Amino acid sequence: MAALLVTAACAAPIASYGEQLANKLFGAKTDASDQKPMPVGTYAKGCSAGAVQLPETGPTWQAMRLSRGRNWGQPAMIDFLQDLSREAVNVGWKGLYIGDISQPRGGPMTSGHASHQIGLDADIWMLPPSSLNLSRAQRESISSIPVRSSDQRSVTKNWTRSHAALLKAAASDARVDRIFVAAAVKIEMCKTAKSSDTPWLQKIRPIYGHDTHFHVRLKCPGGASSCQTQKPTVSTLSKGGNGCDETLQWWVTDYLNPPKAKPSTKPKKPTPRKRGVREYTMADLPNQCKNVLASR
Repeated sequence: MAALLVTAACAAPIASYGEQLANKLFGAKTDASDQKPMPVGTYAKGCSAGAVQLPETGPTWQAMRLSRGRNWGQPAMIDFLQDLSREAVNVGWKGLYIGDISQPRGGPMTSGHASHQIGLDADIWMLPPSSLNLSRAQRESISSIPVRSSDQRSVTKNWTRSHAALLKAAASDARVDRIFVAAAVKIEMCKTAKSSDTPWLQKIRPIYGHDTHFHVRLKCPGGASSCQTQKPTVSTLSKGGNGCDETLQWWVTDYLNPPKAKPSTKPKKPTPRKRGVREYTMADLPNQCKNVLASR
């Protein structure tokens, strides 16, 4: 599309990318590309054209860890975060502390996340804000709170009904594809689930980690032809239900104490090591990402 076409002036930089590490190139950018907004590729292999910066402070939010420069996202994500921060007030919070969204032009990061590459992922702290006037220094030193126990099997006393209400509000938003939480959080929410909760509760997906924040992933916005929404869908993963089934219990049974494998007499073939995100070169990303990187 026209917004992602490269000009002659950009041709030289693009040609010089070669096999350079993508995370170094994208991590060095401090501003958005001068293009129409477009999430390009997949959540864990792509980039973000025409991103928008979440203001550092708003009436119902603060962006945290500003030194990382990761408070950028697609307009749909920035709008969603501001909307959810207002919903947080309705559940009794002052607003939200918002963690990493994406880099100014998305792409692989120099540290941390494998995803967050196309401007449609965001981490939201489990810590209810006590103040929305934190200084830059305070935002670097303050930490969120764990809502999952150290043995990963239950929630802590930090977990409240307002946390559940906030997650329900987020998952009920039509823009949301899925929300990643610690398995114990999903298990706790399932205890009070009703059959009518299926449409939103199936979006709450268990995963390792995520004890101090929840991770919101949006669907590809309408008209975002270069974006690939995650498959399988949450409906498929939840078998059309709310996901409060045996697949959820796996996270506190076999995941924590995997069954011992029976010894095999057959020699194992060595499996090639899967390359990590921070080993991706520009050749591994969608070709449009070269234009995103080269744009002024």
